[in-house]
Amino acid sequence: MGPSDTANGTDDMAYGNKGHSHGHRKIFGNNSVGPYKPEFTDDITKHLSVQIILIMAYSLIILLGLVGNALVIYMIILYRNMRTVTNYFIANLALADLMVDTLCLPFTLVYTLMDEWKFGAVMCHMVPYAQALSVHVSIMTLTVIALERYRCIVFHLGQRLSRCASFVIIGLTWTFAAILAGPLAIFREYRYEEIPYINLRIAVCSEKWPHGSNWDGIIYSLSMLLLQYVLPLGIISYAYVCIWIKLKNHVSPSNRNDSIQRRKKTTKMLALVVVVFAVCWLPFHVFQLASDLDLVLKFEEYKLLYTLFHIVAMCSTFTNPLLYGWMNKNYRNGFLMFFRCEHKPDTIHPEGSFRTRSLRGLIVNGPNDGQPAAAV
Repeated sequence: MGPSDTANGTDDMAYGNKGHSHGHRKIFGNNSVGPYKPEFTDDITKHLSVQIILIMAYSLIILLGLVGNALVIYMIILYRNMRTVTNYFIANLALADLMVDTLCLPFTLVYTLMDEWKFGAVMCHMVPYAQALSVHVSIMTLTVIALERYRCIVFHLGQRLSRCASFVIIGLTWTFAAILAGPLAIFREYRYEEIPYINLRIAVCSEKWPHGSNWDGIIYSLSMLLLQYVLPLGIISYAYVCIWIKLKNHVSPSNRNDSIQRRKKTTKMLALVVVVFAVCWLPFHVFQLASDLDLVLKFEEYKLLYTLFHIVAMCSTFTNPLLYGWMNKNYRNGFLMFFRCEHKPDTIHPEGSFRTRSLRGLIVNGPNDGQPAAAV
């Protein structure tokens, strides 16, 4: 996956929209206009121990996300029997998560620690847009995977999508995601805020909706919550429940038992990917909605809570490769081969053996009648 939940109408550049203006008002205590000098409040994210923990948490997420998702894409490109429609969609998920790890999280961490946007006007527009784009791509791809498996398993359609059709669908997901994320790139403002009582001038990256009203932002946030979280997860849940019922009640000849068991295992893995995504993002979505409705901005630890929920959401960017390695033998064997620096095969056998290029003749004449082992 994810990002700050950009889809919820507030960029992950946390305190730049609701966050930054409200955040500075809280930190500097100038929540009223008058002749008196504002009172400073303690911002726990400025404590050295807390900053070290935040740096370690974000760095670990970035590292695991980069290594895990890059490995997933590498395996699908390298191994012939991994080039299936489902794996192309999985690679698309990995690509979206890589975007978060490279284009979003480093900027979010710096902005959180420094309370000032240091990256200029262009990145002020691009970073939240990239975050929103990746979240939309992720949830759309998860929905497409669920519907494709629903189509094939529930309706007994033996013909899977072609490679060309899968690439077209992937292109459409990025196109629709770009349109839905567009407002976060358009309605933004890079400006300097003066804090006269302490002679401070800071750069701020924040949302700026038409007519100067927060209602536009609230409407966008609620719309994205529905389109990015509630509706897709409803569709996905329905599809996987139908698939599970179908596979559970399915009676097949003994020679097809292996195929049915493999479908069950794959369905479990993909359903768990969706569950992890939903669980990681639920606290952040709820907190974002409460922020949009001004229900939590008065909390003294608003910024810390926002950051913690954001870290939980960002964990979804590295969990998928872990799930693949745990629940799928093809991915697990491929990961092990990579880290052991073993000779690269053409295909990966699900039972754990590998078919190397030097043994290509054994593949052709082997027990599978020349067919490479089935992948996901």
